[in-house]
Amino acid sequence: MQQHASHPFKVLSDWFHRHFSDPQVMVLAVFVAGIVAVVLLLGQMLLPVLASIVIAYLLEGFVQLLARRGWPRIAAVVTVFVLFLVFVVSVLVGVLPLVYRQVSDLVQQLPQMLAQGQQALMALPQRYPELVSVAQIDAAMDAMRREVVGYGQKLLSMSVSSLVGVITLLVYLILTPLLVYFFLKDKDLILGWFGRYLPRHRAIADTVWADVDRQISNYVRGKFWEILIVWAVSFITFSAFGLNYAMLLALLVGLSVIIPYIGASVVTVPVVLIAWFQWGWSAPFIWLTVAYLIIQALDGNVLVPLLFSEVVNLHPVAIIVAILVFGGIWGFWGVFFAIPLATVVQAILTAWPRPGEQVPEQVPEQLPEQVDPGEDKAAK
Repeated sequence: MQQHASHPFKVLSDWFHRHFSDPQVMVLAVFVAGIVAVVLLLGQMLLPVLASIVIAYLLEGFVQLLARRGWPRIAAVVTVFVLFLVFVVSVLVGVLPLVYRQVSDLVQQLPQMLAQGQQALMALPQRYPELVSVAQIDAAMDAMRREVVGYGQKLLSMSVSSLVGVITLLVYLILTPLLVYFFLKDKDLILGWFGRYLPRHRAIADTVWADVDRQISNYVRGKFWEILIVWAVSFITFSAFGLNYAMLLALLVGLSVIIPYIGASVVTVPVVLIAWFQWGWSAPFIWLTVAYLIIQALDGNVLVPLLFSEVVNLHPVAIIVAILVFGGIWGFWGVFFAIPLATVVQAILTAWPRPGEQVPEQVPEQLPEQVDPGEDKAAK
């Protein structure tokens, strides 16, 4: 009985010994656990730092491009940082006020849209009495009204920001650009400082870091360009058709690419509904819907392969699972970083040594106290 009872513990002990007996594996495991603990416990407080790291990843590619052309590092950093500030100010001054006006106008027009939608729905029981009843339509409209009122109250509470919220936003607007500048300017210094406190035998961790660094930096830059391109093309298309709330809808379409598969499906609903409320079942509605579907098809089949051909190699099922898991843990930011986090998991699993596999050795650096005294005297 004792041998039978101890058998599961022996299985677990053997499994732990096979996978965690090597010091490099333990370093990687402790490093990953430490990062997860910091994000879970201090994620809200470190939000400007995390956002700054993402932006620095985005801008590092431009800095390296100028450095390869012979620019000094500091000159490249200052130039790219100034262009980044110009872009941010342009968005804050030129885009956000227009989006805010369109959101306000849309909220005011919602009762009229609901009434128009109710008239269209009330015609369904007459056409299809065996499928839809008047009671079902009334229940659906009541539920829709409650949802709209709830979203309107949430929007009102968000728009009337508290003093603490305004101060926090101002602090973020000041701290984030400063952190981005120092992350770019002192990148090697910061990485070297962290490296001094890491164990020297960390070949597996270095392999994971190199893969994650390449993957995430390329992913962030590629996703930024995808958002800009889809946003611009959608705005030009919606404006050419004369669609109401063109900037707001184009911005939603651009941001929807952050969440693969799910984002495009969700954002299709407001685009189609607003077009239907504006034109009804007419030629402009049909042509706009066709143009929107063409934009989505070109994004998924042309733009994404061009931007991410060598970046993220994840199965669609893995992407959807990552969105559900990390979104459930961290909310919006978990959804935003779902693919980079899934890339980190993939890199760890790829670099993790299999049982019986030879772990790569890393030659330790020679400390000053390890220098042979005879060699020291000869040097003198």
